[in-house]
Amino acid sequence: MASLKHCNAATALLLAIVLALAVVGTQVTVAEAQACPVQLSNLNVCALFVMPGAATPSSECCSALQSVQQYSLCITVQITARLPSLCNLSPVGCSTV
Repeated sequence: MASLKHCNAATALLLAIVLALAVVGTQVTVAEAQACPVQLSNLNVCALFVMPGAATPSSECCSALQSVQQYSLCITVQITARLPSLCNLSPVGCSTV
């Protein structure tokens, strides 16, 4: 019986630790997401360099890109990829680019 109580206490402790880590992870993700608009707005200096046939990016563009967290770039690409379907448009196909 003591072994069962010990097992339940250990399970409860493990569950509490996992829950605490999940909460901390969610808070970090929310903080990252809140920083994205500022980081992404700094990329305006790169607008000329994303056009087909554009020149090599400027050092200002490269510095702005370096300061953006990967999370912000990835979530932006994911959202951008979903936009056509949210507007009832055909999905974007990039296989010919």
